[in-house]
Amino acid sequence: ADGVTTGMLMETLAYGDFNVSYVQLMASLMGSIIVKNAAPALAAHWVPRIVSGEAIIALGLTEPRGGSDAANLQLRARRDGGHFVLNGEKTSISFADQADAAVVFARTGAVEDGAGGVSAFFVPLDLPGITRTAFDDVGSKIVGRGSLFLDDVRVPAEYLMGAEGTGFTQVMRGFDYSRILIALQCVGAAQASLDEAWAYVKDRDAFGAPLAQYQGVSFPLAEGETMIAAARELCYHGLQLRDAGRPHTAEAAMVKWFAPKTAFDVVHQCLLSFGHYGWSMDLPHQQRMRDVMGLEIGDGPAPVMKLIIAREKVGRIAVQYARKKGATQ
Repeated sequence: ADGVTTGMLMETLAYGDFNVSYVQLMASLMGSIIVKNAAPALAAHWVPRIVSGEAIIALGLTEPRGGSDAANLQLRARRDGGHFVLNGEKTSISFADQADAAVVFARTGAVEDGAGGVSAFFVPLDLPGITRTAFDDVGSKIVGRGSLFLDDVRVPAEYLMGAEGTGFTQVMRGFDYSRILIALQCVGAAQASLDEAWAYVKDRDAFGAPLAQYQGVSFPLAEGETMIAAARELCYHGLQLRDAGRPHTAEAAMVKWFAPKTAFDVVHQCLLSFGHYGWSMDLPHQQRMRDVMGLEIGDGPAPVMKLIIAREKVGRIAVQYARKKGATQ
């Protein structure tokens, strides 16, 4: 499907259940990486299973010593005949204890090679030498998050995805798309809380009138509608750019920092609109609020997104200045 259609599906699913929509998010990101980079036989086996819901594929990128500094990897992969042997740890992995396989990024070159020394491997998680741990997180408990430990894990050489040393580039290309879809997850969840809050304040009477009659109640919800509508439109603008084959890195970074933060604030206000009823685990606002808060971190926090936006706007000037400065020294 095109990006706009996928975004509509993602938003609608998240409106119903934020955590269920995370399955489709990972399927979209990981399925795309596999189709574009895995050996045809490997893709032919796994992609139909992803689409049918029989398999979940995780992303093994983050490590304990580096989150946003994603190219600073320590997990090593060395060639041994017809296999690569992987050793190290991956952490903060969504679906860590549920996934059937993971696309794992490992260093095959020297540390000084930076991103150019990183390769991607398709790793079935039932291989010998793999252990998993699960975290006790604030939100998204159904999805789950944890670590993978790889101790002398032998991965067939044909499970190398793409050319050796190109793994980091592969995943970075997918992040612009997934960041917009993440933003629409948050938009969907916030819209659900807004719709529920409007229905409640219309029916709830206080001081002889519906709560909606009081500006102190209705204006914060009106502001929330405005902010969520703005986030939604920017998301679909970014997806339209993607579908047209135009650059959309800045737009993806914009919605990635703006939508989760806005959604958290809006859902929080909706919770307050329910008064003492809102402060209950029986209503969904507390779960949505915790769930969207996690995506203020996942796939890059706000400061990193703002750096990306600034780089997209002034990057060429910065490069030209650095070259000019170097030429005069």
